[in-house]
Amino acid sequence: MTLELTPHQSRGRPPTSYEDALADELEAIYGRGIHELPGVVVALNETGVRPAGGQDWTEDSFAAELARLARRW
Repeated sequence: MTLELTPHQSRGRPPTSYEDALADELEAIYGRGIHELPGVVVALNETGVRPAGGQDWTEDSFAAELARLARRW
């Protein structure tokens, strides 16, 4: 027996528009070959996606946001 899951079957809820936008930007950044945290943060700050307070991303705020989002799922 083969069990196939779609991505939505493993989610407790659909992603928010913010989560979708952040994921899209990160995918684009990684697609450009930027994989190290400092570079990811610089590239993310060049986008329109900001943390809740609207300030620039820092390495600490980015890591904290990923941890927060991981807890939500």
